Amino acid sequence: MNVFFKEFKEFAVKGSVIDLAVGVIIGAAFGKIVDSMVKDLIMPIVSRFLGGLDFTNWFFVLGKIPDNYHGSMTYEALTKAGVPLFAYGNFITILINFIILAFIIFLMVRQVNRLKRNALPVEAPPTPEEILLLREIRDSLKKA
Repeated sequence: MNVFFKEFKEFAVKGSVIDLAVGVIIGAAFGKIVDSMVKDLIMPIVSRFLGGLDFTNWFFVLGKIPDNYHGSMTYEALTKAGVPLFAYGNFITILINFIILAFIIFLMVRQVNRLKRNALPVEAPPTPEEILLLREIRDSLKKA
């Protein structure tokens, strides 16, 4: 049993596992930021230019609405009432969310690649002629 915990400890504290955990946590937080940006900033502007349309309320009712239901006919109210919906407007919002997130990640990766390219080591200067001659002399003495 002790060997098991030792192996688990070695696995858990490896740099790649910790890096992965940090990446997942930051990714989740970043996803929430992008989600808020789309829902709270971008979609209202898009809706304003499209005449006040709200993508979240674009849906088809797939099931029967209960006879005793007297709430509003919005996506949120109907889903709370348990009515099955084909919510393509919500899908459009999530798709826009994904496109923005993918674009931001693309820009980040592009910048990291640019920094890596600029940080590549400079080629070593050519060996001076005197050193090359000394090497030739050394090699010829070894043969003799």
